[in-house]
Order: sequence, then C-alpha cells, then structure tokens
Amino acid sequence: MAGDRERPDREPPDRELLDREYSPSSRVRDMHTYLREYATRSARVRETLPFTEHAYGPDPAQRLHFFPVAEPRAPLLVYVHGGYWQELSKEDSCFAAPYFLARGISFAALGYGLAPAHRLDDIVAMVRDGVRWLRAGAAELGVDPDRIFLSGSSAGAHLVAMCLLDGWLPAPLRPADVVRGAVLLSGVYELEPLCRTYIGAAIGLTGAEASRNSPVRHLRGPLPPLIVARGGNETGAFADQHDRFVRAAAAAGATVTDLVIEPRNHFDLPFDLGDPASPLGRATLALLAAR
Repeated sequence: MAGDRERPDREPPDRELLDREYSPSSRVRDMHTYLREYATRSARVRETLPFTEHAYGPDPAQRLHFFPVAEPRAPLLVYVHGGYWQELSKEDSCFAAPYFLARGISFAALGYGLAPAHRLDDIVAMVRDGVRWLRAGAAELGVDPDRIFLSGSSAGAHLVAMCLLDGWLPAPLRPADVVRGAVLLSGVYELEPLCRTYIGAAIGLTGAEASRNSPVRHLRGPLPPLIVARGGNETGAFADQHDRFVRAAAAAGATVTDLVIEPRNHFDLPFDLGDPASPLGRATLALLAAR
C-alpha cells in the first residue's frame, strides 16, 4: 500500500540517526569511565600475576600478553579487544585473566594494529595470525592445542567471528579444528551500515571491504559452540547485529547460547567474562570446562 511506503521505519535511516545507533556511548553517561577501568584493572593484573609478552608476527603491533597456569596442557582463552578497530590495546585487555587462571585456564590478551594506519583486511589477518601462532606454539606455552577458545568484545567480537570463517587455515584444517569455542560480546557482524557512519569515514571503509569482512554473510558449518551475548542496555543497531549473528550461526549448525544481560551495557559487559557470579561468566566457564 502507498501508506506503507511512507512509514518512517521503512525509510533509509539518515546519517545522524545511524551515527547514534552505532555509537555505544549514546547509552551511557561517560564511556571513558569504563575505558579507564579496563586500563586500571589490567595494570593491576600485570603487577600481580606473572605473564610474558610475545611477538606473533612481523608488525610491531602483533604482540600478545600470555598469562600461564601451572597445569600442563591447559585450556587457553584468548581475548581480543574492541574500540572500533581504532582504540584500546592488549595492555587494556588483561582484566579478566584472574578468573581464568584461578580455574586452571591460561589467558592471552591479543594486540593488533589499529585503523586507519592499518586497513580492516590487514587487522583481520593479524588476529588470524595470532590464533595460528598460539596453536603452533601451544606445547611450548603449556597449552592444549585442542582447547583454544576465543573471546572478544565489540570490534573484537567481529575479529573473533572472522576467525570462524573458512579460507585462512592450511588445508585440511578448518576453523572448528583450531577454535574449540568462542564468546562474542556486543559485536558488529554486518559492516555495510558502517559505510554510512562516522566509523566508516574514520577507517576509510569501502563497500568491498565491508562485504568481505561481514561474517554473517560467510558463516558455514561446521562451527564450534558459541556464546553470543550483549548488554540489555544497547542501541537498537547493536541488538539487531546480535540477532542477525545468532540466526546466521544457528543456520550454519552451531550450538549457540544467546544471552542478553540486564542491566549491562556495551562497555561493562566484558567485566563479567569469567566471573562465576554472572550469567555470562558461568556460561563461559561451562564452555571452557566441556569435554
């Protein structure tokens, strides 16, 4: 009907609306409070727990912090930070390590090169390099190569999702052979809308890059078990991204734990990773304990 075509919710969103929908900070009073807390907690962890720093590739940004446990062939949780591919670092990403080390699980905070100095294709390749390096060096690190789990928040969830796609591992390996499970928090999985936002402008995102790097378009089975979570206090765009990925992963045959955590927001949800007092932490610890 003609009236349907005139409804505002059927019209393409304007730039101001789309910018707001893809701005997680629009739902919190001050996002910098959370960013400072990432850095403060992570610095405290590095001061109190032994860790080593490793280069996993030739770029100076390809480095990671590794927190070991004493148990041989321990599981490993790898955390990939967010920041819309432009901010944060491995130094800001160690805060969850104590939860996992206390349960005999090693932890790695993976750094990568940031946009716009690095193109998105290159950032995806770096994170995949890190996962390959960790698997290849598992014995030396005291890690079980068959129990490597990935986790990431926001842009980090996108980068983890890109590690679930085919085509980056030497045959006959497939992602489910290397990644035992993944925990994705508040991710962006369809990048085309970002081309029309301040984020796309800041990183120079092209339509072709968005298409190549939209995991919802390319997910194929087999996939490892997944936890896909978001805060209850997220924008509609992030809720839609979450739902799209859950549907795509389920359609590809994955076992998906779908979590919407109240009253968490985009920035404080990662603090629950590994916390047994939280629904996300309990689900994550159960995933890593499964045989």
